[in-house]
Amino acid sequence: MVHQQRSQGRLSPSGDTEDMAETVRLLAPRLAYFAGVARTEHVTRAAQEMNVPQSTLSRAMARLERDLGVDLFARHGRTVSLTTAGRTLLASVERALAEVGRAAGEIRADADPATGKVAFGFLHTMGAETVPGLLHAFRADHPRVRFSLVQNYGEAMLEGLRAGELDLCLTSPVPDAPDLVARRLDEQKLRLVVPADHRLAARRRVRLAEAADDTFVTLEPGYGLRRITDDLCREAGFKPRVAFEGEEAETLRGLVAAGLGVALLPPPTVPRPGVVELTVTAPRAAREIGVAWLADRPDTPPVAAFKKFLLSRRGSLLP
Repeated sequence: MVHQQRSQGRLSPSGDTEDMAETVRLLAPRLAYFAGVARTEHVTRAAQEMNVPQSTLSRAMARLERDLGVDLFARHGRTVSLTTAGRTLLASVERALAEVGRAAGEIRADADPATGKVAFGFLHTMGAETVPGLLHAFRADHPRVRFSLVQNYGEAMLEGLRAGELDLCLTSPVPDAPDLVARRLDEQKLRLVVPADHRLAARRRVRLAEAADDTFVTLEPGYGLRRITDDLCREAGFKPRVAFEGEEAETLRGLVAAGLGVALLPPPTVPRPGVVELTVTAPRAAREIGVAWLADRPDTPPVAAFKKFLLSRRGSLLP
């Protein structure tokens, strides 16, 4: 069946991106009105249900048909019925409106003070003990707040903040960027981890320079701990010879246990057989842990509550 054409259609039939954008701009404000009239098949009744003047609704439908260049309704006195073109449009409009309604419900649910959601990122080394402890303590007062948890390295999490994928993140080093807000929460000492049969293994304390001739295993470039390792070695007067690069601290510990090198790492959650963890006396080996968020982005109530909780743990973040 051929759609009845109007002679003064305003919208281009091409599929160009600019034309599509113009189509959406012109049609979107009137689509909910169209769906209401289509549902009731009566302009007066639809106007009453949507609480808009009948004249406004009639003009909107006439403008919609003029913009599309086709008749959407057949008029029968005070009632109307959909044409073939109208039925085609209604199917898509109902799907679009349902999707908008679903999205609106989702964002309202995520912002709910009692049951909303927080997108929270943290370093892999925080995942085994620190973050579970934080969430347990927070949910004592906010038992129904939901979390979307992301473990990643620092730079990736900062990009997640900028992309709107994360609300907050625990990271190290504490970032200094004009588009971010960051607060130092705690400090974590780093150890020189050596194989159990290493020449320094009988010691409890060492200067980092004593490992200058050793092969190092480290995290990959871009990880905060890799940057700290490079900086501390440079401060100790040498550039580390890197044999293996990984993405996770406990994997590096396993490489050390296998005799493949030494590493600067935070303390393990559970002691690892085959390695010895040595205190570094010089230079001072530690990393700052901080929380960061995007500047000028309004917080939902659950995000604001969790941010306040994290800031209250300053100096006692780590177990």
